[in-house]
Order: sequence, then structure tokens, then C-alpha cells
Amino acid sequence: MNSSFEFLDYLIFSLYAFVILGVGLWVSRTKDGKEKSAEDYFLASKSLPWWAIGASLIAANISAEQFIGMSGSGFALGLAIASYEWMAAITLIIVGKYFLPIFIEKGLYTIPEFVEKRFSSNLKTILAIFWIGLYVFVNLASVMYLGGLALETVIGIDMFYAVVGLALFAAAYSLYGGLSAVAWTDIIQVVFLVLGGLVTTYLALDTVSRGEGIIEGLKYIYQEAPDRFEMILDKSNPEYKNLPGIGVLIGGLWVANLYYWGFNQYIIQRTLAAKSLKESQKGILFAACLKLIIPLIVVVPGIAAYVIVKDPQILASLGDNGMLNIPSEGKADKAYPWLMQFLPVGFKGVAFAALTAAIVSSLASMLNSTSTIFTMDIYKQLINKQADDRKTVKVGRLSAAVALIIGATMAPLLGGIDQAFQFIQEYTGIVSPGILAVFLLGLFWKKTSNNGAIWGALSSIPIAMYLKVGAKGWVDGYTIESIFPKLPWMDQMGLTALLTMGVIIFVSYKENSGLEDGKGIALPKGIFRTTSTFNIGAFVIMLILTVIYSLLW
Repeated sequence: MNSSFEFLDYLIFSLYAFVILGVGLWVSRTKDGKEKSAEDYFLASKSLPWWAIGASLIAANISAEQFIGMSGSGFALGLAIASYEWMAAITLIIVGKYFLPIFIEKGLYTIPEFVEKRFSSNLKTILAIFWIGLYVFVNLASVMYLGGLALETVIGIDMFYAVVGLALFAAAYSLYGGLSAVAWTDIIQVVFLVLGGLVTTYLALDTVSRGEGIIEGLKYIYQEAPDRFEMILDKSNPEYKNLPGIGVLIGGLWVANLYYWGFNQYIIQRTLAAKSLKESQKGILFAACLKLIIPLIVVVPGIAAYVIVKDPQILASLGDNGMLNIPSEGKADKAYPWLMQFLPVGFKGVAFAALTAAIVSSLASMLNSTSTIFTMDIYKQLINKQADDRKTVKVGRLSAAVALIIGATMAPLLGGIDQAFQFIQEYTGIVSPGILAVFLLGLFWKKTSNNGAIWGALSSIPIAMYLKVGAKGWVDGYTIESIFPKLPWMDQMGLTALLTMGVIIFVSYKENSGLEDGKGIALPKGIFRTTSTFNIGAFVIMLILTVIYSLLW
């Protein structure tokens, strides 16, 4: 292991691991000899308070994908990548006000379950299989790969052993305890995550200011790299293809965010486990507030690393270790782990615990949601309809274990990806527009038919791929660029969502002759009414973001 990791660092990290496992197993225990029911295991007995929901949402969301991937994007392109976090705060408010009331009123376990109630079992099965594949082959694999990369860089553990260690850590409490263990340990994970992230940010900014503190550090990196503080990129920027200017605010990023926060099982499952709708909405608001500070702990360190690497004097002050695993163009994802090498003894253990907390909490969340979808939407619906709670929970644990093994096997194969955060977003964006189109029209347009939704879901991927790779020679040698200029992938995502909605509307009109579908959702008067606390909090968040974008336009 890396010799810069000393006894106090190991002690702090070991204490963190002991606390997480201890709390997870304590929460997981069976009470009074009673077997866990499906509601206990998959929805935490519907007992989560708002602060647990908010903390768990952030812990599930913030992972190596952000700490490593988003810091890498901060190194490569700057603060513009923070739009994913800040726009997510607004998205959370929309989800809390307009989506949650419908989901909780329906008493859902899973998002595919909503599809069955609104459309059909066939469409539910199609989407359930899609989600399981996405979670296992993209989400689980990428989180374990990026986590393994961090452990390999910081303490010198071989990638294989790092991935196995992370997998076993997440499995140790989440497979047995279900959502209760995941959600309650997430509260502790968020404390480590934020504290460790702030420590790394402080160190990075203090280093670039040569010991003058974080304010001077912020001034210095802004002075040395003003282009890294542009929130809205113009077409001359080489990273325009990833964050296409004003399209970030009014285009495809809405597709990514609404899909992720509104219809992603391992995120929305926490809100479905709330004591009540009001408690769930308060949790959503808490998560939106936390989102405002996330760029400070995951993006700013990447920008600071860029300035350090550019400045020979600062780099030389770091000594020989400064030249080890140094981030560079094409190796941007090494920025955060590289910075962690220079933390003082003790603080390095805290920062490493934070990084591990981010990774393990997301792994546990993905595992729990993968097992929930497989068990409730495939096993209990198609394989064993008579399964009791004991059998259901057992299958849930087994399916999570299988998903973990497959994800861990896939993880090392992702090596060599630069800016993994952008890579994950781009390839998830091939399928998310179609899912979003199905849900939005299913929720808010009563004329949406089952066949329209199926045609939309199935056609969205060919549409997305067509826009992505083009179709040469389709008419007298013309290419798709003849109709659509080569678009940034985020714009492709927005266009895919609109075209998919067009397919759904066309098929639905043709099938129903413009009449309402029999399974259309009735929206009673007042269903979207929210408390004054929610309304004031939402207004303050939007005001803060308006100021940020006005200053950094």
C-alpha cells in the first residue's frame, strides 16, 4: 500500500468501516423473531423521516461517478459541469411537487409497477428488464471501476482487489438488511462524504494560494483559469460537444435530470418509503439544498488540480509525490485521487472514508433497487406469483448478490475511459429519452395508449442511435447530417425525447381516435398543492441558482 497512508489514517478509515457495518447490521436485525416482510425489506417499512430521505438521496446519487468523474470533468472543462448538480436541485423540486403525489397515492414499490397500472404488464416487463440491464452493466460496473481506480491511485491496491473489497463491503449490510440498512447508514455516509469533500477542497485551494486560505485560493484559480468558470460554453469551446451552451439550461439536460430523479428506481425508492407525502416532499427539498453545495466538493478540486498542474512552482512545492499519477489531458479522472495524496495525516483517512462512503452507499442503493425490480416485477409476476414474504426476501438477497458479481466482473473492462462521468451520461442518454417520454405522457396526458407507449419505448433507441451515428446512404448518398447538423449528444437526447413523444402521440391518436385511454390517470383538484415550507424553500433555491448563473454566464 501507499506509504503516505499512516497509522492514524488507517485508524480513522477502520473506525468509519466499523460504524457503517455496525449500524447497518443493527438496523437489519429481525425484531422479536419476526421475519422481514417485503415492505420491510424493499421499502424500509414505509417509516423514513424527511432528513433520512434527503440524506439517503444524496448518498445514493453522489458516488465515484461524481467524486472521480465530475472532478475529472472539472479538470478538463471547468465549473460548467456543475450544471448537472445545480439543475438537479430544480429537478428535485419538480419531482417533489408533480410526480411524488401520484406515485405515493398509487402505493408503489417500484417504478415498473406504475407502468403496469397505467399501461400493461408487457410494457412493465420490457422496462424492468431494461432497468436491470442498465443498473448491472452500466451503473454498478462504472461505480466499481471508478471506485477501484481511486483506491488504486490513493493507496496502491490492485484494481481487482479494490473492486472485490468494495463489493464485499456494500454486500455486508445491504444484502441482509434491505432498504432500511441502506437508508439509515446513508445518513452517516453523507456526513463523511461532505466533511471529507470539504477537507479536500480546502487543501486544494490552500495549496494554490500558498497557504493563504480558501478565499485567496478561489481568487487565484479564477485569475489563472477564467475559462474554467464559464457556466455557458460557446461553440468555440472544445467541450461544447458535452455541454452545448444554452442547451444545458433549456435542452437535453432536463431529459437526463427528470429521468434520473423522477423515474430511476434506486433514487425514487427512498421517497416511496416515506412516512407520508409531506415527509417525502420535505426530504426532496433537503436533498435539493444539499445539491447546491456538491459542486464545491467535487468540481472545484478538479479546477484547482488543473491550476496546480499548470503552475511549475506550485507543482514543485508538492515534492516528488506531485509527479506520481499526475492528471493530464486524457487522464482527467486522476485529478481527485491525485489531490488526496497531499492531505495531512488523519485528514487523508477522513477524505478516503468520504470517497468510500460515496462509492459504497451508491453500490448498496443500486443493489437494493436491482433486487427490488427483479423480485417484485419479474420473479413475483412471471416466475412465482404465489411467493410469500419469506421467499420474496430470499430471492431479493440472491438476485442482489448475482448482480454484484456480474457488475464486479464487468468493472475492470471499463479501463481507459477519460471523463467517465460524461461517458456514463452519454450512453445512459441513449435510452433515457424514451423512458421519460413514456412516463411524462402517461402521467399527464390521458389519451396515451398502451400501444403508443410500447411503440415509443421500442422506437426511442433506434431514433437515438440514428441521431448519434447517422445513417449514410439512406437517400442518394445523403447522410443524416444533411437534415440535422452533427449535434452534441445532449441536444440529441432532447431531440430523441421530442421525436419519441411524437411517435407515442401519433399511435395513441390513431388507436383511440382522440379519446381518453381507459387507464388514464385522474388528477383530482389540489393533488399538487404543497406546504408553505416547501414553497418558500423552492423559491429560495431557484433564487440562489438565478444569481449563480447571472454572475457566471
